[in-house]
Amino acid sequence: MNIDFKPTIKQHQAWDYLHDDTTSEILFGGSAGGGKSYFGAAWLLYSCLRYPGTRWLMGRAVLKTLKETTLNSFFSVCSDWKIKKGESYKFNAQSNVVEFVNGSQILLKDLYQYPADPNFDSLGSLEISGAFIDEVNQCTEKAKNVVASRIRYKLGEFDLRPKILMSCNPAKNWVYDFYKQWRDDNLPTHQKFIQAKLKDNPHISEYYEEQLRKLDPVSRERLLHGNWEYDEGKDKLFDYESLLNCFKNSVPESNEKYLSCDVALMGSDKMVITRWSGLTVEEIITKDKSSANSIEILIKDLAEKHNIPRKNIIIDSDGVGQYLSHYMKGVSAFINNSKPMKSENYKNLKSQCYYKLAEQINAGNIHIKCKNIDIRNKIIEELDVVRRKNIDLDGKLAILSKKEIKAAIGRSPDYADSLMMRMKYLFGSNNKILAWG
Repeated sequence: MNIDFKPTIKQHQAWDYLHDDTTSEILFGGSAGGGKSYFGAAWLLYSCLRYPGTRWLMGRAVLKTLKETTLNSFFSVCSDWKIKKGESYKFNAQSNVVEFVNGSQILLKDLYQYPADPNFDSLGSLEISGAFIDEVNQCTEKAKNVVASRIRYKLGEFDLRPKILMSCNPAKNWVYDFYKQWRDDNLPTHQKFIQAKLKDNPHISEYYEEQLRKLDPVSRERLLHGNWEYDEGKDKLFDYESLLNCFKNSVPESNEKYLSCDVALMGSDKMVITRWSGLTVEEIITKDKSSANSIEILIKDLAEKHNIPRKNIIIDSDGVGQYLSHYMKGVSAFINNSKPMKSENYKNLKSQCYYKLAEQINAGNIHIKCKNIDIRNKIIEELDVVRRKNIDLDGKLAILSKKEIKAAIGRSPDYADSLMMRMKYLFGSNNKILAWG
């Protein structure tokens, strides 16, 4: 193939990773306009032409956006390389497939994690030869992992290694951990990170740069400077790196056992029970829908199995929690809007305990044992969105309401609430006991 492709230094680096024997995941992340999408499209086009009959995936969180952005980058590459539509390839807008005359295909895929398909069963028995996910920060880590697990089509025929290329702008979600490990020189050998800068792209317009300079400070740091460690504002409660670290912190062992329970019955919220040893989360139990009786049995069984005294069991007694009124004597009630402990200057108990949780996490005092990637990322997302609220007229410290948090992440912060309730025990023995019989 005679292709006139003059990659930038960073693109050349990515190209080398895509053709070595050790790398399986490449994250090309940083400034907007750094040539990431164009490069990803170029790799897919080259691969389709070079390896007849292979099948590749072009993905993004939302299919409509993919077709309006990344696919147009692909058409631009085709034009630059003199690869003519209708002659060398055709695009079926109904099936969302780019098909080449040599039998190769590019499949356009929506990678949003819909509640009705949390395990991406829609991908079914898909087999592909490689994948490019654009703006991967808008997808879940699970989506990336599922796509990676599907890379096996005709690899042996062409002696190909499984490769997934990802692009993104700086973000504070699971991709940040990818960047952080690279920054700290701890990235596994099969993963590579490339920092994209606007100046890396010699073809970018000066007017585009001018527009980026007009953005708000946070967006300007992310999109213009490619700064992953941008300041998220004074309202931030949890330090993001500390949130990542709480899954690998080393904290003192303790014989003090606790259960913190954010209960839900047949509504849309999840029931989350967190089992603690001191400040270490040993187990997280979650159910989508549960009856009052099944919750009662589950809590009793956990308490008996792990020798957890009733006084160390705390249950959200707001809303559906009241339906456990026949549970047992001696457990503690958590009433979100009750007065703060020790007469401290907070709007309510919930605000006080979230501030305490942030204090403990930011200090590295909490360890959460959790191998489930989805749950781990949901915990991080939920805690990250908990922000300080404007101080009200009486000067009390407060956080965003549950309604505001729900609006931000699209669900109830059930994992975060379950962690938060445990903090009530750090204020002493002034716990209201539920006389449930």
